[in-house]
Amino acid sequence: MAIPLSPKTALIVVDVQNDFCPGGALPVPRGDEVVPVLNRYIETFSAARAPVVVTRDWHPANHSSFKPYGGIWPIHCVQNTPGAEFHPKLSLPKTVSIISKGIDPKNEAYSGFQGTDLTNTLKKWGVETVWVGGLATDYCVKSTALDALQAGFEVVFLEDASRGVDLSPGDGQRAQEEMRKAGTRVTHLTEVRR
Repeated sequence: MAIPLSPKTALIVVDVQNDFCPGGALPVPRGDEVVPVLNRYIETFSAARAPVVVTRDWHPANHSSFKPYGGIWPIHCVQNTPGAEFHPKLSLPKTVSIISKGIDPKNEAYSGFQGTDLTNTLKKWGVETVWVGGLATDYCVKSTALDALQAGFEVVFLEDASRGVDLSPGDGQRAQEEMRKAGTRVTHLTEVRR
């Protein structure tokens, strides 16, 4: 079923950063495979004059999620380091809005809505539906999608433009089921209509 785009529809590209891609500090298996697919979504949304938002982990060096400070993750996406930069082949339009999260050293902030002004920004633009994809399905993509639902947006999960960490086997699939049960729709690039 084709899903139409309009300026009331926003694309949220989640954390497609070097540290989450192969060769990075916290690589998502096959994480770089989302880049060409997301580029097609970005191109399609831009052509429809629909807003494009990208989120990024933007951690201080002493972030509480890091193993040296009691967290479960290796040090990653530290502010102003190459690992925190977006994947070099991700084609971002000049009009893109960048949302930095995880800035507070005491808070994890998997979601693009946590500790940011994303809800107000989207509502100010008149957005009603958000499409969410990127890295990783079982953490930041899931949290962003669920928080978008809580904020009153319709949510579409981009299954073909997301990959999971799968810290425990099947985490990515379980995250998809959780999003579906919460009310998220699922789509692929072939179903986009502008």
